Amino acid sequence: MKKFFLTFATLLLVLTACTEQPKEEPTLSGLLKSNFQREIDGKKTDLYVLKNKNNMEVCITNFGGRIVSIVVPDKNGNNQDVVLGFDSVMDYKKYPQDFGATIGRYANRIGNAKFSIGDQTYQLPANNGPHCLHGGPNGFQYALMDAKQLNDQTLELTGFSKDGEEGFPGNLTYKVTFTLSDDNALDIKYEAETDKPTVVNFTNHSYFNLSGNPVNTNSDFILTINADQTTPIDSTFMTTGEIVSVKGTDLDFTSPMAIGARIDNDNEQLKNGKGYDHNWVLNTKGDINQVAATLECPSTGIVLDVYTTEPGIQFYAGNFLDGTLTGKKGIVYKHRTAACLETQKFPDTPNKPQWPTAQLNPGEKYTSECIYKFSVKK
Repeated sequence: MKKFFLTFATLLLVLTACTEQPKEEPTLSGLLKSNFQREIDGKKTDLYVLKNKNNMEVCITNFGGRIVSIVVPDKNGNNQDVVLGFDSVMDYKKYPQDFGATIGRYANRIGNAKFSIGDQTYQLPANNGPHCLHGGPNGFQYALMDAKQLNDQTLELTGFSKDGEEGFPGNLTYKVTFTLSDDNALDIKYEAETDKPTVVNFTNHSYFNLSGNPVNTNSDFILTINADQTTPIDSTFMTTGEIVSVKGTDLDFTSPMAIGARIDNDNEQLKNGKGYDHNWVLNTKGDINQVAATLECPSTGIVLDVYTTEPGIQFYAGNFLDGTLTGKKGIVYKHRTAACLETQKFPDTPNKPQWPTAQLNPGEKYTSECIYKFSVKK
């Protein structure tokens, strides 16, 4: 009887071991895919992992086409996650933030939340004072996109925005393709088509902290922007329609400059933006092979070069982060703890015909490209 009991107990242990679920392996940035596998508004969300031969890793969720983490090596060979975000897809839904998001239908602001095409005026939701910001309160950053991982280094997201959504005209189909190259570059390509004249302006809204520790602010980060001009703003953050030189001003980043060096200066533009929150007119003129901006962290040696086909780039210094949000690894995101470099059409272009157009017509294809390329300066 004793022998039978031991045999039975052994059998139970074997059966229990066989039925135990294997422990989930986290990503290099510490994320668990299971925290992103939910159903929101009838569609399934997930976390998609891209890796290259250098073990660089990019994690993306199809909820809002958001970059959740980017892991790159620093000058000592240590892995650093260099973007802000949340550990769970439900936090992205719960807290209305643009961390890592694909922004559309129109990135940045549209003045007084309206624009006209021909004789037709379109009213949009005003979600940023009197203006419409980032496509409205239900912009693409909250869309459930269809995902197809083509290989270990490529993710394709597709979506549909119906005619009249957030006030914008035209049924819009769009695609966002993320490709991680073996030279540590994340290439983001946007495409869109419409059945009615509309306006389109996509961007990615990643908040970069190249120190790998968002406890640190962006003050010591070194920024260079390949732009001799900017589009000034008024006290409501709206572009005035002017294009002015940055030479000799606090907005001159034609030479490398620490972000914190002048951000609190007594300057009307800095007061209007609560710091840096402006669009620069790029000298690159749509040439994807020219560097549009460079961000560098002296402590880690991590360098980010930005390339784009767009005419402008919005540099936002995280002025509205205020310590009320807790992100990945339980870190509280305080004032100016990151820098955003959003490639784009100029803000309020639909109301400023003197600027490069954002209009998309039936039979045309909208295309845009942004490359975030990482390297190390030792």
